[in-house]
Amino acid sequence: MRILYAATDQVVPGNLGGSVHVQAVAEGLARLGHDVHVAVRLAGRAPSGHGVVWHPMAPPWASARLRLLCTGALVRLARDVQPDVVIERYHNFGGEGVLAATRLQVPLVLEVNAPVIDYPRSAKQILDRALVVEPMRRWRDWQCRRADLFVTPMAQILPPWVPARKVLEIEWGADTERFTPDVAGPAPFARRPGQITLVFAGAFRPWHGAVHVVRALRTLRASGQNDFTAVMIGAGPELPRVRAEAEGLDNVLFAGSVPHDRMPAWLAASDVGVAPFEVEAHGQLRLGFYWSPLKVFEYMAAGLPVVAPDIDRLRHIVRHDREGLLYDPGHADSLAEALKQLADPGRRLALGSAARARVEVEFSWTAHCGRLDGALRQLVREAGRGRCES
Repeated sequence: MRILYAATDQVVPGNLGGSVHVQAVAEGLARLGHDVHVAVRLAGRAPSGHGVVWHPMAPPWASARLRLLCTGALVRLARDVQPDVVIERYHNFGGEGVLAATRLQVPLVLEVNAPVIDYPRSAKQILDRALVVEPMRRWRDWQCRRADLFVTPMAQILPPWVPARKVLEIEWGADTERFTPDVAGPAPFARRPGQITLVFAGAFRPWHGAVHVVRALRTLRASGQNDFTAVMIGAGPELPRVRAEAEGLDNVLFAGSVPHDRMPAWLAASDVGVAPFEVEAHGQLRLGFYWSPLKVFEYMAAGLPVVAPDIDRLRHIVRHDREGLLYDPGHADSLAEALKQLADPGRRLALGSAARARVEVEFSWTAHCGRLDGALRQLVREAGRGRCES
């Protein structure tokens, strides 16, 4: 099957979740025998060795809000490629893949990783309604009505009128061949005997909750738990605040941004993966925890017990006291209390081993692409039957 994948606002290769997701899906589908062409913003040399054809295509000034201006270039690419199906990575200001699929009259898949619908009282919703005819909602609705299949972590972020038969709910995953508990080579940071290393990896935005890792570490130190240390990986607007919170605490390493291909070694050298999401800090999460958390899957693949807040969907991914520990995000000391329970190396090993076993079966990119492959093949078969009948 020939697939055209439109993700013109994503940078490949890259360290952010969207970049990793696009590359993993493209390469996973290629391994399953598909001829995959991807339109992305290329950062230097295109990834090689996995059978994907990467086409450099970026909106003007690299602005996702100008993605629609890529329509002409994408339609020309589609006419050259002649795909059996077009996948567009949905964006509020996108639609170039939708238009290309419409002009070529081929099936369209919308990959939806952020809400199509507006959360109550959002600035976008207020502005759209102020324009009377709601042009943004109408454009989004048109894209969704054109789609033959939706691929999303959570159906509730789609318009309520989308038929359930058109929705494939599927989690993201981890590269379980690269992220393992026993990555070869020296640890990328110094460790001392008996040290328990907490790792946080993220973009340091308010809703990632990195500050809670440092606060929990300070609470642990105050209670006499001096073996806990922290490695904070990433950069972003919250980093100065987190650094300030860590002032006076020893053994807190701020690693900065780490290339994704080096992340397996950093996780394998750690003991506990922490994902302290703060849902109240992000308005869109009023619709529910719609993220498919890449960091959690990669922690699990590295054999780390995961500590995360006890909220919907995370309970499905990390089962309490089976692959990790879930804490009450409304209680100030509950994260520290959960971490304290992992001072026992035997418990860390048992939870981490279970996490690794589960991610191999359910939350790998191989599993993700296997389910997606089945849905795409069925979609193209049905489209072929429809053309024959007409």
